[in-house]
Amino acid sequence: MDILLTGSVAYDYLMTFPGLFKEQILPERLEKISLSFLVDSMSRQRGGVAPNIAYTMALLGMRPRIMATVGEDFDEYRAFLEAVGVDTSLMEVVPGFFTASFFATTDRTSAQIASFYPGAMSVAARQSISEVYPRPDLVVVSPNAPDAMTKFAAECRNLGIPYLYDPSQQVLRLEGRELARDMEGAYFLFCNEYEFGLICKKTGWNLPQILRHVQVVVVTQGKDGATLYTNNEQVFIPTVPEREVVDPTGVGDAFRGGFLVGYAHGFDWELCGEIGSLAAVYCLEQRGPQAHSYSRLEFIQRFRQHFDDGGKLDVLLR
Repeated sequence: MDILLTGSVAYDYLMTFPGLFKEQILPERLEKISLSFLVDSMSRQRGGVAPNIAYTMALLGMRPRIMATVGEDFDEYRAFLEAVGVDTSLMEVVPGFFTASFFATTDRTSAQIASFYPGAMSVAARQSISEVYPRPDLVVVSPNAPDAMTKFAAECRNLGIPYLYDPSQQVLRLEGRELARDMEGAYFLFCNEYEFGLICKKTGWNLPQILRHVQVVVVTQGKDGATLYTNNEQVFIPTVPEREVVDPTGVGDAFRGGFLVGYAHGFDWELCGEIGSLAAVYCLEQRGPQAHSYSRLEFIQRFRQHFDDGGKLDVLLR
């Protein structure tokens, strides 16, 4: 199955401040605030929803394609993705722009001051699914510039291409009519429990009403697992016990990547979810959304400590 991923591509610059922000802020001087923090560590992580999902899919033997706009600083990131098996030929460098970047400084109480620069992502709508050849079997419409998300979902509907709608953090920005429009015709809706509540509130639809427009709804619930709904069934997907908790960043993306690998192989919904569950915990056990690594054999062996695949996952080794 040829799966095309659209969505954000970003660098995450993560810094730590050993003190407390609140001790540096004078409430009576907020109108003239001017602060500079000397941080004691910084790391740059490869991030963005589309490559985070693609990374897990590549680890499990697929070669997903990513369509996105990136900046002139993307060469190193591109080389990394290609090395692990991601097709980056549709990732367009926009002259004069940096790749989208997230800058966050965290103090010792986990208070955070952050900025997000959209960079090349702000012109993502210049790309078009109608120009992609060969035509993909499934498109993932994940968080991106809002006009790009709208355009890609509309193109999928017009071209008759099934798509997975994953509004994620953009649920806060999108209006109910926009969410309803782009759920209409989607094959999948993926979101977490909080986002699902917001979608219901903004659209005025409950779960049965959403299932009149979307064939499969997957709601992730953190440590409580995930639940998949169709008009005919409800499937609970448990979590896999973690060896240690290091960083939750990108865990949901890893779940989606694992799930999509199962879907691409034609597995039932329960097995798709279980693959996603294990992929997610690998991410949880490392710092950064693309720092985890495993062979397909290692993945299968750990999977069989928790779930029964009936030998189906052997296909990943071919």
